Amino acid sequence: MANTEDDENIIRYVHLHSFAISLPYKSFKHFVNFAVESVKGPFIIRRKSFKQYFMATTADIKNGMCIKFNNGLYTVVEFLHVKPGKGPAFVRTKLRNVQTGRVIDNTFSVGVKLEEVRIEKRQFQYLYKDDMGYNFMNNETYEQVSIPKEIINGVDFLKDGETCDVTIHADTDTILFADVPTKVVLEVTYTEPGLKGDTATNTLKPATVETGATVRVPLFINTGDKIKVNTTDGSYVERA
Repeated sequence: MANTEDDENIIRYVHLHSFAISLPYKSFKHFVNFAVESVKGPFIIRRKSFKQYFMATTADIKNGMCIKFNNGLYTVVEFLHVKPGKGPAFVRTKLRNVQTGRVIDNTFSVGVKLEEVRIEKRQFQYLYKDDMGYNFMNNETYEQVSIPKEIINGVDFLKDGETCDVTIHADTDTILFADVPTKVVLEVTYTEPGLKGDTATNTLKPATVETGATVRVPLFINTGDKIKVNTTDGSYVERA
């Protein structure tokens, strides 16, 4: 067992075969996740070395990946590996702050280490709104939680009973953000009457949908019609 003075540095004793240390980042991570319950073995994983093994690089970047960056948590929205004719290669990215939803541009030099944050997606059903926020129910455990409006993407198009993907910090079990489905069907509660036979789609008018949001729709759409809306940008897709 370790000395008391090492207690703060030791995460766990993990039984690792000698080949595990040389595994690629992703393989090593899966191996350690599988072995963390073991308390005996020739290797002691300390905080510093543990962090080094779990650091990703620009080669691991993918859409949806969550990283710790500039003292915040960001998910990768877009990325592009660039090899210029002159100078070193780099990766151009768009990152979304999971707390504020703000999207920023950032360029990483190839090979830069990134601290990946383990996240999980779970399905929650929207129940109702009150002074505490938007109340959801975990579809697996039936536990109810309140999620602030600021971290719900597409919240203006959220209707009762809608099932959303909720992203959770796997280590702390805290909710990072929730996503309303990209396309939803909503009823038009009010819009100016369209002209009979007018099927033009290049001219738009405002329409209020059942969630209270306003969507620009073609002239032929009338009150009572159901339409499909893209919740990412609030645009009309088609009549449902």
